Amino acid sequence: MQTLLTELLGIEHPILLAPMGNVSGGALAAAVSHAGGLGLIGGGYGDADWLAREFDVAGSAQVGVGFITWSLARQPKLLDLALRREPAAVMFSFGACSPFVEPVRAAGAKIICQVQTLAQAREVAELGVDVIVAQGTEAGGHGGGRSTFTLVPAVADAVAPIPVVAAGGIADGRGLAAARMLGAAGALIGTRFFASEEALGHPNAKRFIVASEGDTTLRTRVFDIVRDYPWPKHITGRVPINAFAARWHGREAALYADLERQRVEYQQAVENGDTDTAVAFAGEAVDLIGTVEPAQTIVERIVSQAQSLLGG
Repeated sequence: MQTLLTELLGIEHPILLAPMGNVSGGALAAAVSHAGGLGLIGGGYGDADWLAREFDVAGSAQVGVGFITWSLARQPKLLDLALRREPAAVMFSFGACSPFVEPVRAAGAKIICQVQTLAQAREVAELGVDVIVAQGTEAGGHGGGRSTFTLVPAVADAVAPIPVVAAGGIADGRGLAAARMLGAAGALIGTRFFASEEALGHPNAKRFIVASEGDTTLRTRVFDIVRDYPWPKHITGRVPINAFAARWHGREAALYADLERQRVEYQQAVENGDTDTAVAFAGEAVDLIGTVEPAQTIVERIVSQAQSLLGG
């Protein structure tokens, strides 16, 4: 499956690992890269020791790194740390990436920017980025409001010849094949790889994802509130509904009123792997996930199925 993306990144398959914070560590990134895609370590909210450790875990594998851009702006030295590790690519999501483009380009890494709107896609295209990820609202974790099915072709038309990667709701070969038909050069996949053996998430969180259904996911702010992460209000996170989300979604004012106690209880739940309270960010594609598997198995099956469909 050679595409503009595989040619640009020097990879075998047009699959990128979503840089999920606290989930996409060095082992998972390396496994996806060894399987022929490109693994991206999730820089998350910025922990220098964690980031250095996960690059060490990735070893000699060709991997990249992804950052939440508004968080990186508060601690730009993390980008210097990452660039010293010579990543294949650096991905920016949720914020103005213009201050970081030139340092990445000078370091020789490819620049990937994730967008949720057509206007954002046009803005980053003007910066001369190498790859644009068009993320639909079906995606797990943080995102916007447009669907993958309409956003991807609109972005592909608007920013050509820059390769576009589809994200949101893709968990098998049907999704990758559909992304190609929509004009994407590949797919960025998160939730399916959360339910992998190499992912850093708690085993209970992986089992929770496997047992969840897309009908019972929602976009919410309650987990950002209880974790004290200052996300812009218009950027919500998609989660399978658990007891905490059911209790507090739509009652954010009440959550703020009881926040001190709720934060203590929430942290205890995280430590205990209690998925009734602790968040497991995952998208609508959870219906398509039946088991926790090695990342290589996941990549091979997705590619094989997509090749069969596209060949037909």
